[in-house]
Amino acid sequence: MEKIIKGVINFRNNVYPEHKDLFGTLASGQSPDILFVTCSDSRIDPNLMTGSPPGDLFICRNAGNIIPPHSNETGGMTASIEYAVAVLGVRHIIICGHTDCGAITGALNLNRLEGLPHVKEWLGHCRSAIEIVRERNGIPSNQCLGHEHLNEAIEENVLQQVQHLRTHPVVAAKMATGKVQVHGWIYDIESGRIRCCNQNSTTFREFDEHYAELIDRVCTES
Repeated sequence: MEKIIKGVINFRNNVYPEHKDLFGTLASGQSPDILFVTCSDSRIDPNLMTGSPPGDLFICRNAGNIIPPHSNETGGMTASIEYAVAVLGVRHIIICGHTDCGAITGALNLNRLEGLPHVKEWLGHCRSAIEIVRERNGIPSNQCLGHEHLNEAIEENVLQQVQHLRTHPVVAAKMATGKVQVHGWIYDIESGRIRCCNQNSTTFREFDEHYAELIDRVCTES
């Protein structure tokens, strides 16, 4: 806690005064443009990764950057997505997975999670990703996936969560009218590299290649 205490004191004495006008504006409301869904992993910092100040990202985090398919049972992710899209009017949704993901490591072999019933049930939302990797590699149904399939499963999990997102009525409506775009990201913790795909793609490309047109526009404007 000592580091946390020092950090709060530094924020109060130095960071807040430097950005007082920004916090004054944010005190009366928020209008983020992006819903950022990522893992709870402590190594992931969405604001640091994207260079975004407070107020720019509506962030939802959970183990495995999972978006459960829409159902009539209310859950935290379902309510947050609905609020972000229908009330805040976000125009982009980023689903960001990452390397060395403990949640997906667990999903490779759910038998190891017998003492964690809630974790095991939650990771059931990754099953389609795991089964795709299993089928693609010809792995029998009675055999667990090894660690050598982790990166492939991490990528496939992001793709499957994009599909889950489409089942949410408010998102489906906005996607159909072009008012919301969905982005899949994989963040490499060691290198800082980000690979991306769009809502209609199953192939990840390097960040600079995927967003080449936007990067050119940003560079031109600056």
